[in-house]
Amino acid sequence: MAGLLSNFRNTIILSVILALVMAFGFGHSPHGFDDAYFSAVFRVVHVFFGILWIGLLYYFNFVQIRVMPQIPAELKPAISKYIAPEALFWFRWAALATWVMGVILAYSRGYLGEAATLGLWGGYTPGSDMGFVFIGVGMWLATIMFLNVWGVIWPNQKRALGIVVVDDAAKAKAARMAMLFSRINTLLSIPMLVCMTMYQTLFG
Repeated sequence: MAGLLSNFRNTIILSVILALVMAFGFGHSPHGFDDAYFSAVFRVVHVFFGILWIGLLYYFNFVQIRVMPQIPAELKPAISKYIAPEALFWFRWAALATWVMGVILAYSRGYLGEAATLGLWGGYTPGSDMGFVFIGVGMWLATIMFLNVWGVIWPNQKRALGIVVVDDAAKAKAARMAMLFSRINTLLSIPMLVCMTMYQTLFG
C-alpha cells in the first residue's frame, strides 16, 4: 500500500476508479441513469475542479505570496522555476475546467439562461425568483475570476517567472499585476462561494 501511495499518479488513478464505482452505484438510485443522474455527475466534476482551482488560488495567496519576501534570495529560484510553474499549470487548467463544467451543469439543470441574466430570461420579473439572482451572481463572479486567470494572471506570470523573457522592470511590473489580480480573485472567491453553496441548499 505504501508503494501505491508513494506514487502520485497511481494514487489519483485508484481514487478515480473508486469514484467511478461509487458514481455507477448512484445510477441504481430511484432516478436511475436519467438526466438528474448526469447532472449529479457534472456537479461532481465541477466541484472537483473548483476545489483544485480555488485551493491553488488560496495556496498562492495564503502561503506563497506572503512568504516569498522571507525566503533568502538564493532559494527563491526553487519556487519560481519549479513549484510556481507546476502550480500555475494546474491552476489555470482547473479554472477552465471548473468554468466549462459549471456552464454544462447549469445547462443540464435548465437554468443557464435565467442565471446568466439574473432571472430576466424567460419572462421573469426582477426579483421574482431570487434563486436565479444568487446563482447568477455566483456564476458571473466565477466568470470574472476565470477571465482574470487566463487574461491577466497567467500572461503576467509568464513574464514574472521568465517563461517569456522581458527586462527586469517589465518583470517586476508583471509580478505586481499578477499579484493584484490574484488578490482580486481571492476577494471575489468567498462571495462566489456563498452564492454557489447557499443557492444549492436553499433553492437547488
